[in-house]
Amino acid sequence: MQILVIGATGYAGRRVSAALARAGHTVLGLARDTAARAALDLAVNEVTPVQGDFSKPETWRGHLDGADAVVHLLMDMSDPIGTDRCLFAELAAAQERDGRRRHLVFTTGISSYGRTGLPLMDENTPGNPQSPIGFRFTLEQELAHSGLAHTVVRPGFIYGGPATTSMTGQWFAAAEAGAPVFYGDIAKRWSWVHVDDLADAYVRILDNPAAADGEVYVIADDQRLTALDMQHAAVRAAGYTGEIALESAEAGGMLQMAADQDELVTSGKAHRLLGWRPRHASFTDNPDRHYRAWKAAQPTS
Repeated sequence: MQILVIGATGYAGRRVSAALARAGHTVLGLARDTAARAALDLAVNEVTPVQGDFSKPETWRGHLDGADAVVHLLMDMSDPIGTDRCLFAELAAAQERDGRRRHLVFTTGISSYGRTGLPLMDENTPGNPQSPIGFRFTLEQELAHSGLAHTVVRPGFIYGGPATTSMTGQWFAAAEAGAPVFYGDIAKRWSWVHVDDLADAYVRILDNPAAADGEVYVIADDQRLTALDMQHAAVRAAGYTGEIALESAEAGGMLQMAADQDELVTSGKAHRLLGWRPRHASFTDNPDRHYRAWKAAQPTS
């Protein structure tokens, strides 16, 4: 199968692209600059970097030719609704041109639920439209009614590897700077998933995309620690022994506000239908190892 990965040079995108290539697929990784280090790293993992800027469909439209599937792992912060709607439209137009039904694996996330007041959420839990990123559920619904072959993936908070955009990477960096801050409700708990376990879910979906067509999967492990306990483990692994400052979620910006509540989910559906189970039990099993991986990924002066 030939697969175009949008967001291939990002944190999760690199691991997902590499996992798909290891599974025997021909993988094209969209990159703004195919000569950049991140794109060259794709090539090392037998992923072919192809030039394109997701916000400019004319630069990547041609990469849909010959593609059997598209994996979307990017949120364009400048226009997160418009660019995703553009993707849906481009896929529909490509199907109209050549009759090829490309399978879209569309990634959102568990923070899209917002405040539901439920102790545990799953694929059938309705999102709170007041969530700052509740629009992602709206996009899911538009996709469901589009006629496109698709699967939706809602990952938990991601950790592991370089932790480039992971909350854990932010915690490590703040600890090294001597100024860790926790934003929002100190009692909130989040579900997490290791980046390689997440990548395995995409491989399983695209091993049999016809069976996954129209499905939504929550992908997360079963740990239930508070986010503050997780941050304590992270900053201690980074060598910080002082106190963590407490600030409001608003002080942390939109994404902190979007996640300022319990976000605990069950991946029972993925267990049953995909045979997926996390191989990494919890970030707190070995925070020192995760810190070393993050540290090794930092650019040297």
